[in-house]
Amino acid sequence: MKRLELFEFEDFSWFPEIIRTSMTNLIVVFHKMMGTSTVLSNLILDLQKKHFFNQITDLGSGSGGSMLDVIQQINKNQKGEEVKLVLTDLHPNPQMIEKINNLKLKNVTYHDQPINAINIDKAPKGLKTMIASFHHMNPTIAKKILHTAQANREPILIFELAKNNIPTLLWWLFLPISLIILILMSAVMTLFVRPLTFQQILFTYFIPIIPLAYAWDGQASLMRTYTFDDVKNLIGEINDDYHWEIDDAKKANGKKLGYYILGYPK
Repeated sequence: MKRLELFEFEDFSWFPEIIRTSMTNLIVVFHKMMGTSTVLSNLILDLQKKHFFNQITDLGSGSGGSMLDVIQQINKNQKGEEVKLVLTDLHPNPQMIEKINNLKLKNVTYHDQPINAINIDKAPKGLKTMIASFHHMNPTIAKKILHTAQANREPILIFELAKNNIPTLLWWLFLPISLIILILMSAVMTLFVRPLTFQQILFTYFIPIIPLAYAWDGQASLMRTYTFDDVKNLIGEINDDYHWEIDDAKKANGKKLGYYILGYPK
């Protein structure tokens, strides 16, 4: 397996929630810059033609990520019944839940109880999505998530923005330069965070904890991402009544943007 089991700051329970939330705010901005929501909405609409569902349960939602834009795009192009979105997280942030639920977005709710992705059969019904979060799972947990989806005939869409296609030695050699680039990027992206809080400004420009943690987590996530071969090994034996698809995700212009793992009952 090419994937490396590196650590990310946001995975630690002791990591300050205010810093974690500020980092996920940057991830939201980055997804908007990359156009992730359009790619995801197209994948989900295509899947709905093959396997019907009227609800999406997003796992590891954090600050909502790109799924808040995705659900709007899906229902904008939906001819029949509108699709509902339920956001969930293993460590739900009460302030973030209140913030999103108070927006009163149509068809969107944030589940206030912890949901572990490993128990997707116990999560709210509908298509399960994991957006840029699957790499956080170690191989044992990742394997169980995929096997549980298949065994329970649950539709699942996993999307990773990064692709682990860089030789490990080169990653280590260029790590200092890559970290500097991400630190500078985080300083710029902070200007596009909405709402931009005093804490995010303080811990970005005056006490730069957020840029440093964001830069490391960004680089670590690259090497923690499962390759296509890694995913195939995790899935193992495929049931005859379940379909798996692993492929590059693409924009409307044909340019690649990460990759996806799609599973659904035949």
